[in-house]
Amino acid sequence: MPNPDPKNHPHDEPVWTYRGYELGANQFTTAMVHFFRAEVSRANVWRQRLDTTTNWAVIATGAVLSLAFSQNVSHIVILLNLLLVTVFLVIEARRYRYYELWSSRVRMMETDFFTAMLVPPFKPSPDWAETIAESLLYPQFPISQLEALGRRLRRNYLWIYLIIGFAWIARLVLFPTPANGWEDIVRHASFSEISGDIVLTVVAGFYIALLFLTFFTIWMRRATGEILQQYSALGLDEEHPEPAEKAWFRRSRRRRQVMTLVVTADPQIVSDRIIAEMSRSATVISGEGAYSHEKRAILMVAITVTEIPHLKAIVADVSPNSFVVTVPANNVFGKGFMPLEEE
Repeated sequence: MPNPDPKNHPHDEPVWTYRGYELGANQFTTAMVHFFRAEVSRANVWRQRLDTTTNWAVIATGAVLSLAFSQNVSHIVILLNLLLVTVFLVIEARRYRYYELWSSRVRMMETDFFTAMLVPPFKPSPDWAETIAESLLYPQFPISQLEALGRRLRRNYLWIYLIIGFAWIARLVLFPTPANGWEDIVRHASFSEISGDIVLTVVAGFYIALLFLTFFTIWMRRATGEILQQYSALGLDEEHPEPAEKAWFRRSRRRRQVMTLVVTADPQIVSDRIIAEMSRSATVISGEGAYSHEKRAILMVAITVTEIPHLKAIVADVSPNSFVVTVPANNVFGKGFMPLEEE
């Protein structure tokens, strides 16, 4: 059998070029593997910081409760520990959002790069590279502060709060003398000039707010750790699920798209460069300057947000006197973007 023509071999085509250097398919895969390892490392670092904050809360609670049932220690120490644990919860929720940022990129690599090597159609979903690139250029937290607080509450801190609450009630019942009724508990809860009714009301309101936050945020499932909800949404209980062009295991986020208007005196040169370098096309619209009455061509080009710097560089190189206007687009359908049959 004759050897195939190397010119027609797709693996010889460069994946990326920069200042005369060409990056082939092997080098591209190696670079992506190193990128994956770096994101896993960063996710592990923030995961360890989550454990550290939880350990702070557990150690502080254990230390306070070991002293709380002493006659010489006020029950206010337990409430101060409640405030300290809340500070730890807020810190941990912030760290959890950073952890989710790195772990979401790891998840995209797993589901759209490595999985594509193992199952048909043996190619990544159309939007995964743009999604990762946008995350690198314009990083945003994948989950809200509210969801992060709720998830950390359900996983760890709710149990710590319950232990503190039971310990505080036991302290009021037993010290300084065993309570014989509700009146004694209210009297024991008083502090300085603050009556026990006010203290009990504030603490009860705090716990009600905690429970509300715990259960109100259950429906928030943007965190990558919520894999059960993502798997159930895929219909994996079917015997033969239909393959799809979208990402299989992550919620595909539509990349931000823009419509650019390039007002230039060199429309052919600019459009040729856009077609050659960006694999995008352009629509030429005739225009006229309101002040100079000179004829100008307007190139209308649909691109994604990550391609804006490339377009600006092309226009600045071949037609520096041009104007580039970017207009946000809700959706762009067609070749190179979302299929026309999608809503």
